[in-house]
Amino acid sequence: MTTITVYVSPAGDVRGFLAGGHAGARNRGSYDLVCCAISALTQTGVNALESVAGVVPEVRVRDGLLRCVLPERMDERQAQRSQIVLRTVLQGLTDIQKIYPKFIRIQQEEWRQADAYDESSALRS
Repeated sequence: MTTITVYVSPAGDVRGFLAGGHAGARNRGSYDLVCCAISALTQTGVNALESVAGVVPEVRVRDGLLRCVLPERMDERQAQRSQIVLRTVLQGLTDIQKIYPKFIRIQQEEWRQADAYDESSALRS
């Protein structure tokens, strides 16, 4: 199963996400479909943060894991555009979860600035 942890600030802003694991479907076709869809959405989100919102997120990638966190400092325009990009990615992931609930789980975690760039805490999520 792929777990998506969405980091949300106390004000309700999406600060980033962690996508971890593999869909794990026994049917190879479903596995490919779900994993590819999750990968396409999350990687497009990272790219769109740069090209659309004009921000460079902190990104960590390894096999079965993609972590994307917004930079600490953004101007108002960057912050607004970042929210549009991240909420669009999350809408797509939520739609996938509705169709394939056995292969993807989305959870929210309160954004803790102290843990923002502590990779060890992020990888435990």
